[in-house]
Amino acid sequence: MKKRLIATIPFMLAGCSYYNTFVERMQTDTLQYQCDEKPLTIEQSDQKNRVKFVYDNEYLSLTQGLSASGTRYTDGVYVFWSKGDTATVYRKDRIVLNNCQLQNPKH
Repeated sequence: MKKRLIATIPFMLAGCSYYNTFVERMQTDTLQYQCDEKPLTIEQSDQKNRVKFVYDNEYLSLTQGLSASGTRYTDGVYVFWSKGDTATVYRKDRIVLNNCQLQNPKH
């Protein structure tokens, strides 16, 4: 009996992990931007405290930081800054995606 219980624990833990990923995806908004350089797809957490996106073949996860105006997310290297329906992406204080315009904004 104990062997069966011990054998099922990894499957139970894996199930929890998949469930948490599923719930996180359900609580995510996907925002589409058109930037001067290329399109940008942002996944924003339901709590609005984190954004995720792919840039330069790298999956980035940025947390919300301080901003005097608009909303700013950073991981210490990249910054996603948005205000209204526009956004800009910086890498080490250099603009890498400029004039990003939100497509089909929700009003």
